[in-house]
Amino acid sequence: MERICLFPGTFDPITLGHVDIIERAVSMFDKLIIGVGINSSKQPMFTIEQRTGWIREKFAHDPRVVVTGYEGLTVDYCRKVNAQFILRGIRYISDFEYEKAIADMNRMLAPDIETVFLTCSPLYSTISSTLVRDVIRNGGNAGMFLPSEVKY
Repeated sequence: MERICLFPGTFDPITLGHVDIIERAVSMFDKLIIGVGINSSKQPMFTIEQRTGWIREKFAHDPRVVVTGYEGLTVDYCRKVNAQFILRGIRYISDFEYEKAIADMNRMLAPDIETVFLTCSPLYSTISSTLVRDVIRNGGNAGMFLPSEVKY
């Protein structure tokens, strides 16, 4: 049976921390689907086309990485793409508390889908999309936090 994992997020924009998690996780699965979430309660800085395009370009060399946009419940999308796993990245203990609550809810909704946590490399633990967007909004150079494919 093919091991398929969904890595959901807004990736607004994708950061080197995200890239670190993806590059380390891809060898664990036969297919890693990067699910760029469309969340009606969030107003992203970058369009879904920009975000998925940057990720596709970054991982074009690896056929195991697939990039899609999705909306709705993550577990419903997992079922749609036959993913048995959900991948989440953890930077700090506060991330774990938040992510565990989501994982517990997902387990109640879909006991057959397992959540896998990976801690990010210490080099990237302070990088978040929120902080990167603040740098960009204020005219700063966010390039050191982003893969070269992200053009803003």
